[in-house]
Amino acid sequence: MIVRLLIGGSLMALCVVIHAGGVTWALQRVRLHTESMLRFWSGSWLFVLVAAWMILLHLFVITVWATFYAWKGAMADMQSALYFSAVTYTTTGYGDLVLPPEWRLLGGIEALTGILMAGWSTGFFFAVASRLYERSTPAAR
Repeated sequence: MIVRLLIGGSLMALCVVIHAGGVTWALQRVRLHTESMLRFWSGSWLFVLVAAWMILLHLFVITVWATFYAWKGAMADMQSALYFSAVTYTTTGYGDLVLPPEWRLLGGIEALTGILMAGWSTGFFFAVASRLYERSTPAAR
């Protein structure tokens, strides 16, 4: 069980590093373009891009977990592994696919990681919205 916890912790750490890199990259881009985003359509487009980027980051991390499940034979094939990982990471949890008993602990770790990463993405999205709002108010100018 200790080995499985270490594996889960390592996968979680990898997800945090991936997400941190993606959020940092996005933050640099947002800082470069904030001044031009004060108009409605430009600001709306920024939100669409930020949301798309966050979803891509989550899909990449889901793929990391799925690749591990497929590699270890915990899922029959990559398609099943991707589906299971997406359902677990998002905490949807349909239950139509389950990990073998020796890997079940990882499902919980993946779900906790998904909750944490989703919260981080939400916080980042809110920070972008706050930054645009601060720049658009007369007191901020």
